[in-house]
Amino acid sequence: MTSEHSPELAARAAQQHVVVVGGGIGGLVAARECAKVGMRVTLLEASEALGGSIRTAELDGITVDVGAESFATRGGHVRALVDELGLADAVVPPQGGGAWLSGIPDAPDAPLPKGSLLGIPANPFQDDVRRIIGWRGAWRAYLDRLRPPLTIGHERSLGKLVGSQMGARVRDRLVAPVTAGVYSADPDDVDTDVAAPGLNAALTRIGSLTGAVGLLAAERKGAAPGAAVLGLVGGMGRLVEALRADLAAYGVDVRTGTAVTRIDRDGEAWTVEIAPSADDPDAEGETLLTAGGVVVATAEPSARHLIDPHVTGLGDAGAAPEIEIVTLLLDAPELDAAPRGSGVLTVPGSHTAKALTHSTVKWAWVREAAEGRHLVRVSFGSQGEPAATADLDDDAAAALALSEASALLGVTLSAPQLIAAHRARYVQAQPTSLIGATERRAAVRAAVAAVPGLAVVGAWVAGTGLAQVIPDALAEADRLRAGLLWD
Repeated sequence: MTSEHSPELAARAAQQHVVVVGGGIGGLVAARECAKVGMRVTLLEASEALGGSIRTAELDGITVDVGAESFATRGGHVRALVDELGLADAVVPPQGGGAWLSGIPDAPDAPLPKGSLLGIPANPFQDDVRRIIGWRGAWRAYLDRLRPPLTIGHERSLGKLVGSQMGARVRDRLVAPVTAGVYSADPDDVDTDVAAPGLNAALTRIGSLTGAVGLLAAERKGAAPGAAVLGLVGGMGRLVEALRADLAAYGVDVRTGTAVTRIDRDGEAWTVEIAPSADDPDAEGETLLTAGGVVVATAEPSARHLIDPHVTGLGDAGAAPEIEIVTLLLDAPELDAAPRGSGVLTVPGSHTAKALTHSTVKWAWVREAAEGRHLVRVSFGSQGEPAATADLDDDAAAALALSEASALLGVTLSAPQLIAAHRARYVQAQPTSLIGATERRAAVRAAVAAVPGLAVVGAWVAGTGLAQVIPDALAEADRLRAGLLWD
């Protein structure tokens, strides 16, 4: 749908004003889609920065990602946007080998086994699997091959499926660290069909969970794996800046430091109320905008505050854990050997940290920018478990992250080696993979779609990750603009 192809469409679009509330990736993409057809678009972001979960910070002269550091390749939607924005030459794959697992009961840290699916092994007797679950766990997992086929293939909970088929050691030592690291969730709460599409069907066909994992691995051999990720040289913040530049080219009015307190329906139009400036509440300025359409692109709590008066059937709010990432710049030559590859996942309950990324091992551009120093990201918090850093000040949070990094990397790191630190806090949306999340989001979508001129985008309705947020924002923006132009 482009205004260049239809004078009638161009005329209709020029008469429409759309206000986008929220400047995360979902809001930026939705604003761009509306502006592309010639609509007048105003984007309002409460904070001083755009990007939402994509954030950058400068540590001793190095600009680094302190939020999302990569994007999943599945679906191709993110890569398509990156290419459209002229960033194709900046796309790079991660390096540094696989991740390690820390906190294995009665065993040393070990690399995560190869050839697994969400931690589920195809062969429990494989050396790197048995190193983690032991002989006892391997023989228990082998019983999966002997289970009668009629008792399997219908379990929605990933944790319960793995536990019943292969035992607690596979679930707790292999699968739980992966689901905690990827989804910030317990495996019992993860929907098998969403997190591992085709696994239940393969299980029914083959008759064992290990056989099903092997079958899926064979089927996807030679194709890009669903969990593959890519990054950008210079950081994911370049995507935000490219979107900002594109919005400027389309004439979008982007305002940061501008909070919205209320939206109201007035006949066929919407009014958007802007809060007074926190720096100068008595300053004169625009406090009310009128628009034909509104896109709410904020996190769930603020989004619900704005749309609750106008939308019925939203259902209950989803769990929204607070996640903290503490980024450390270290003078630590002892890390040159990359003792734990590109990072570490932890067995739940074994450490206060959920995961660690050794960024100077994972990303060549970070290693080059660090000039011999090391950059490490330590993550805290998950579903039902507040971040251990939540009640600490920044210095204490950095000290805890340094202690955890030392334990997870297997190298003694001291305070004098810490050159700089940055702490970022996020309210993480409920992952799509959680049981019931798909139905919950479908209900929200249907309820919002029933209100003319209203759209909602972002991770709380799309699922976490750019590979879900971007195509959802494209579809929702298309639905809104089609309604404004043709209904």
